[in-house]
Amino acid sequence: MKSCISFFIILFCFFGCKEERKDMANTTDQNATINTPFVWEGANLYFLLTDRFHNGDSSNDVNFDRTQEAGKLRGFEGGDLKGITQKIEEGYFSDLGVNAIWMTPIVEQIHGGTDEGTGVTYGFHGYWTKDWTAIDPNFGTNEDLKALVDAAHSKGIRVVLDAVINHTGPVTSVDSVWPDEWVRTDPTCDYSSYDATISCTLVKNLPDIKTESNDHVELPPQLVEKWKAEGRYDQEVAELDAFFERTGHPRAPRFYIMKWLTDYITEFGIDGYRVDTVKHTEESVWQEFKVECDYAFNQWKANNPEAVLDANAFYLVGEVYGYGVSSGKAYELGGKHINYFDKAFNSLINFEFKYDAGQLSYEQLFKKYTDALQSPLKGYGILNYLSSHDDGQPFDANREKPFETATKLLLAPGTTQVYYGDESARSMVIEGTVGDATLRSFMNWESINTEDQTKNVLEHWQKLGQFRRNHPAIGAGVHQMISESPYVFSRRYQKDDFEDVVVVGLDLIIGTKTLDVSGVFDEGATVYDAYSNQKAKVIDGRVQIDSAYDIVLLESK
Repeated sequence: MKSCISFFIILFCFFGCKEERKDMANTTDQNATINTPFVWEGANLYFLLTDRFHNGDSSNDVNFDRTQEAGKLRGFEGGDLKGITQKIEEGYFSDLGVNAIWMTPIVEQIHGGTDEGTGVTYGFHGYWTKDWTAIDPNFGTNEDLKALVDAAHSKGIRVVLDAVINHTGPVTSVDSVWPDEWVRTDPTCDYSSYDATISCTLVKNLPDIKTESNDHVELPPQLVEKWKAEGRYDQEVAELDAFFERTGHPRAPRFYIMKWLTDYITEFGIDGYRVDTVKHTEESVWQEFKVECDYAFNQWKANNPEAVLDANAFYLVGEVYGYGVSSGKAYELGGKHINYFDKAFNSLINFEFKYDAGQLSYEQLFKKYTDALQSPLKGYGILNYLSSHDDGQPFDANREKPFETATKLLLAPGTTQVYYGDESARSMVIEGTVGDATLRSFMNWESINTEDQTKNVLEHWQKLGQFRRNHPAIGAGVHQMISESPYVFSRRYQKDDFEDVVVVGLDLIIGTKTLDVSGVFDEGATVYDAYSNQKAKVIDGRVQIDSAYDIVLLESK
């Protein structure tokens, strides 16, 4: 991707010009926030495991006597909300061009651990809920979450939490099962039909919330006991009474959980939820959840007018396992074709992208996605990824193609999901792990700080990420190929009185290269290559760039 000469130039600039580059990045960040509208359909979203990103407070590393020796990468590692906030304030995310952060669930996890033949596993990942109303002290406090959201918003970064309504945490020697009217503990899903996908437990010992029920249920006795011991029982009950009186919903299990989840919106001003295990719950549940999320977000905006970032609605992106962009709005499940978009989700995670990235050329990839997003999915979005916390077959498991990974992901139409460590080639092959634990090692900060090749990879992700953040046209615009060889394309986004147009060239020659920009940029206009950091003038409909890179990112200047 880069010549040897450019490599040493990069190293020199990294060590000699670090502070200057950081100041420039912050300035660019502020200008982008002021002048460029935030568009969820083209956002650059960073996904991290809260426990595995950065340890900002070692005093909260052990709680609830979680002291058993865990299996490899199956225990808490110390990452927390303070650690994420520190990296926000340092400008790490801004330098990456990230304008939204999605964190794994931060609610209080089961206190015990499980052992299913992989060694003791604790709920470090956040998907084993014990109490939806509390933040797990391993992750931090309410004050820590508020500080994180405020820090992110100050830099134009949205915050997306992770919502689990489908199940509680497993039963352990110190974590009792919820009452029968709340959960089922069998059968285990076999996915042979619609019912065998939703009216069942995902795996053994993962109690399934009876989301289909409209029957009145009382609070689980373990929550009552816990809240009374913590001195907040009366307050929690009063808030539940007010919620059910306002909504008219029956006191059914799913509505309790919706109330608890939407409290994080009204109290902290989070901007969205990634929703877990969507297809394992009746689709009507998500329409109900959207109504409550929208209400809570509007309440937060009304109560905090000075903190409102823009007019965007609350963001909901769903994990419908196996969904791909080729399905359009219809997902086939047990003979039913379900539309999870209308009246529910703004976007769905796209499990198809990693296959497309491995099989299609740049033009085939980009055209497929612009066609889908501009027609059957018009008005909605998809979340593309190439690696994640539970996909055992990522695009580049051995981190052999980190530059190609960045180029395909960050320049593709749609919203991007950068999984923590994609940008630093964090290893996903960890000796001694079992199952998806290999995907969940601690963030490789040491490599970023000391290894030249890691810094080189990171800079590529930074340049592409900032270009995407500054130009909604990349993710949300209409793609148009200009020339096949050299490969050059434009993207154009327009909404109301805002218009954004860019030109990108890939797999170009090193040295002087000529790009056709006629019909995109005006004759005589000055354009800027955001990759090589140089200006050029449009002459006879063309632009000449002399750089040591095979990529050009052109914008108006």
